[in-house]
Amino acid sequence: MNPTQFLKYVITPTLADLDMYSPAAAMLLLGTAVTESNLEYLRQLPDGPALSVYQIEPATARDVLYRYLPTRPSILARVEEFMTSQTVETQLLTNLAFATAIARVKFWMVPQPLPDLLDSDGMGRYWKTHYNTAGGAGDPAKFARIYRAQRLD
Repeated sequence: MNPTQFLKYVITPTLADLDMYSPAAAMLLLGTAVTESNLEYLRQLPDGPALSVYQIEPATARDVLYRYLPTRPSILARVEEFMTSQTVETQLLTNLAFATAIARVKFWMVPQPLPDLLDSDGMGRYWKTHYNTAGGAGDPAKFARIYRAQRLD
């Protein structure tokens, strides 16, 4: 999938509808999708649990939906606008706006502010610490390289 089109037609409008748009947030999500799946894979290879271009585990999506968001009804209502009657797993695989909303809320849950838009190394560390996890295979330096290559400023 073309990263520029994904940013323009999926990430930006979804974040705007969530009232969670900022250039830094949009680029963090683009960097996450490109790093996690190369904007190509919808299921973790070879047989992992992670789904969508953001490689979100269904358990993580359920945590966002059923633990975090019920205490934030205004955000929950905006996320629910993207949802269908399908299972969480199916929505992660087929619903780009839903997957984008879950990924954005996952980052929104972090109490630290996003790094500056131009801080690719900071974005890599932020992604690694708050999304990929310390024990995950992700490399913040690789994320930073991908982020710099995608940045449209």
